Amino acid sequence: MTVTITLQGALLTIIAVLAIVLLIYLILLLRKLIATLVKVDAILEDAKVVSATASDKAQKVDEIVDGISSSVGTVVNSIKGNQNVVSAATSVVNAASSFAGVVKKPSKKNKNK
Repeated sequence: MTVTITLQGALLTIIAVLAIVLLIYLILLLRKLIATLVKVDAILEDAKVVSATASDKAQKVDEIVDGISSSVGTVVNSIKGNQNVVSAATSVVNAASSFAGVVKKPSKKNKNK
């Protein structure tokens, strides 16, 4: 019984063994890749829910800020209007006191001067 190993046969055997090892590595890699993709999908679904919630809250906050802005604007305008009324009332009081000072008889202190 004689076994002859040719160079071509040895190379083909080595290539076949390397192909089998490569196939095993690829199978393991695909298993890990599938597990990773499942985790990534779960994370993306969670991010989608969080993004939707954040978007809803941001829209509600935007509406609240708009309402507060208009309310503050109304209050400021009212205060400005009240300041004009107060300024006008102060001017009327000052004018009345000035007129009263002109009409009023001079006091004894003013006669001495």
